[in-house]
Amino acid sequence: MYKRFREEMVHKLVVEAGITDPAVIDAMLEVPRHQFVDPPLQRQAYSGKALPIGYGQTISHPTTVAVMSSVLQIKPGDKILEIGTGSGYQAAVLAAMGAQVVSVERVRELAQKARQRLETLGYFRVAVIIGDGSLGYPARAPYDGIIVTAASPNIPEALLGQLKEGGRLVIPVGSLEQQNLKIVMKKNGKYLEHILENFKFVPLRGRKGWQL
Repeated sequence: MYKRFREEMVHKLVVEAGITDPAVIDAMLEVPRHQFVDPPLQRQAYSGKALPIGYGQTISHPTTVAVMSSVLQIKPGDKILEIGTGSGYQAAVLAAMGAQVVSVERVRELAQKARQRLETLGYFRVAVIIGDGSLGYPARAPYDGIIVTAASPNIPEALLGQLKEGGRLVIPVGSLEQQNLKIVMKKNGKYLEHILENFKFVPLRGRKGWQL
């Protein structure tokens, strides 16, 4: 049943949304999204919804996950820093694309639950760290890509500093009500930006995020 739901989700919310990256499509066909929400919500996991996972956080809309994964242009073996582990679903998609993922989550309970879930499902290329994601995770820097799954009022300098030459950072930036998705590429020591408009994420909390 869930396999059919997953195939329908990928066709409607990924392929028809314009995502053509075969690595993203294959990963989202593979990862059992319903395993990343609580049992009462599992039948809704393949709908076009951002579902609650507790502590004021959500599992992102499937199209958003696909867009963010695609713009990173991941190659197998790339080291990716994820800010905001949440349920662990986005990290699992990145791992299924061949990435080595370092994921930082500030809510201890969510981090522990995601770590256990990822291990149970066999996504061993994800390391879940409890900490302030707005500061990144310099211990394993630099990164081929950085993905921020919560909205920030600006781009934290710490994240730019942890990006490898030629790497990409994708981050929603704006107000608490609405953000633009900024894609930043580091080239010759400079940062080039591209913007995708009209996204909505939960806020990035931390020293360099929202002080809520």
